[in-house]
Amino acid sequence: MLAATSADSENRTMNLSFARLHFAGGYLPSDSADWRTTVPALLVAICLVGFVGNLCVITILLHSAWKGKPSLIHSLILNLNLADVSLLLFSAPVRATAYSKEVWHLGWFVCKSSDWFMHACMAAKSLTIVAVAKACFMYASDPAKQVSIHKRTIGSVLAAIWALASLLPLPEWFFSTVRHQAGVEMCLVEVPAVAREFSSMFGKLYPLLAFCLPIVSASFYFCRAYGQCQKQGSKTQNLRNQMRSKQLTVMLLSLAVTSALLWLPEWVTWLWVWHLKADNPAPPQGFIALTQVLMFSISSVNPLIFLLMSEEFKEILKGLWKWVTIQHPPTSQSQETPADNLEVPPVNSPSPEFPTSLLEREKKDSLFTSKENSEKAEIPTLPDVEQFWQDRDTAPHVQDSDPIPWEHEDQETEDW
Repeated sequence: MLAATSADSENRTMNLSFARLHFAGGYLPSDSADWRTTVPALLVAICLVGFVGNLCVITILLHSAWKGKPSLIHSLILNLNLADVSLLLFSAPVRATAYSKEVWHLGWFVCKSSDWFMHACMAAKSLTIVAVAKACFMYASDPAKQVSIHKRTIGSVLAAIWALASLLPLPEWFFSTVRHQAGVEMCLVEVPAVAREFSSMFGKLYPLLAFCLPIVSASFYFCRAYGQCQKQGSKTQNLRNQMRSKQLTVMLLSLAVTSALLWLPEWVTWLWVWHLKADNPAPPQGFIALTQVLMFSISSVNPLIFLLMSEEFKEILKGLWKWVTIQHPPTSQSQETPADNLEVPPVNSPSPEFPTSLLEREKKDSLFTSKENSEKAEIPTLPDVEQFWQDRDTAPHVQDSDPIPWEHEDQETEDW
């Protein structure tokens, strides 16, 4: 009993000392076996659902881009889905593995790049929402106007978004490292004494640049776009384009609000950890794990919003389903006939190996030849003419084969 109580007290003191540390890479040591199994199971479920949903949306967007010209809004939505797929393929499995282990065993590079990659993808999503809100406002201002945007312009916008999103969380790469603490290898955030003022400024500016300003800007554009839809509802003549612009605005606004609500607890944890003082309590481990699960759940909720609220996606999905069913029709059992019940097809019925057009051509040719024979049979021939032609055909053709016909002409004149 004494050994057990001493071990429990050591674990408590170790947990209290660990609670003051700033962990990185998703590493969160916990003595509870339930947390080490529940959190990875939730992350795996989110990865499966989100990957299937994002794959459906990406397929629909690529199919629509293949059929027509690339659209700026569709390209930005595709960028959101690609960021979600990157999070689900590379970041969420690392978090699930880190939560399931008590010791960091994923190496130095994963420790350095895990937080940076996750926040770069999330920042790219946040900036993309601002760009798609601006494009939605441009479309709602004049839905009937077709704006043609060059592929280079779309590529430059996407490249600028990812470049800025990669630079914003770059200090996390430099501050994250692997350290041995209390005989255990951990992934921690260690800020040198020289860079403490910079880290304090970074802890305040990064949420402002990656979350607050993009959400405020996107809300401003969405409100203006919705106002344009309401104003032009009684003036415009093309009601279909007006309804599509309103549905697009509501769908993208729902996407932005859902992402902001699910991402907000992660920023609460961020500010709490980065500005933790010695006298203040540390955030509970369960709250930190819950905020991570909510943040990754955005990648599963976004494709569901697209598939459920977008009429255009529904139409494209129905068209793809029809195309798949036409390309692979179901085989019916009535086409298969047993060998004992084989019947000889009638003469006039076309066989699969003999096209109907060829049969029709042969019928036409046979009719034409029969008509010619009947016409020849109907025309009477006179007996004198028939005898003349028979004599001409049976007469020897000496004159035709004579090489010197002029000498025979002289002999004929002498005879006469």
